[in-house]
Amino acid sequence: MKNTLVIVTHPKLGSSKINKRWIEELKKHEDHIIVHNLHATYPNLEIDVKEEQRLLESVDKVILQFPFYWFNCPPFLKKWIDDVLAHGWAYGKNSGYKLAGKKVALAVTAGIKEEDYRATGRYDYTLEELTRPFETTFKYVKADYKPLYAFYGEEHSPTQDDIDTNAKKYIDFIENL
Repeated sequence: MKNTLVIVTHPKLGSSKINKRWIEELKKHEDHIIVHNLHATYPNLEIDVKEEQRLLESVDKVILQFPFYWFNCPPFLKKWIDDVLAHGWAYGKNSGYKLAGKKVALAVTAGIKEEDYRATGRYDYTLEELTRPFETTFKYVKADYKPLYAFYGEEHSPTQDDIDTNAKKYIDFIENL
């Protein structure tokens, strides 16, 4: 049974080193991990909300995988959240709270180095602090939000060994949620 859904949202996946490598590693575990590329599934950006909700209901764990740029998620992921986590399905009076108890986490690729994401760093905030709206959203719908997984420093030319090691650790992260 596939118990993990990885929702990949990357508007320029073809030029991504890290996200592409993560997907390669995820596909080695297709017996229990579903890789769901939103841009490939919905090239016209029109989301099939019922299908997305069905997918979410069919798994125990959900990972949102995306590049972190301009200190946020890609706009299509925000649209997905707005459309799919609908009132009456994900939250609200007399709601089914369909994500209640499901483990949810983020897998984020950041161009900036990890030391820049610190209170004493270049940008004053950690990646965890900057992604707090996701944590709040998933707590609001009663999901079991877990700490994020990240690759830092993509724009600083990581080695292939760094990328490969990180991809294997990504699988361990998912397995141990």
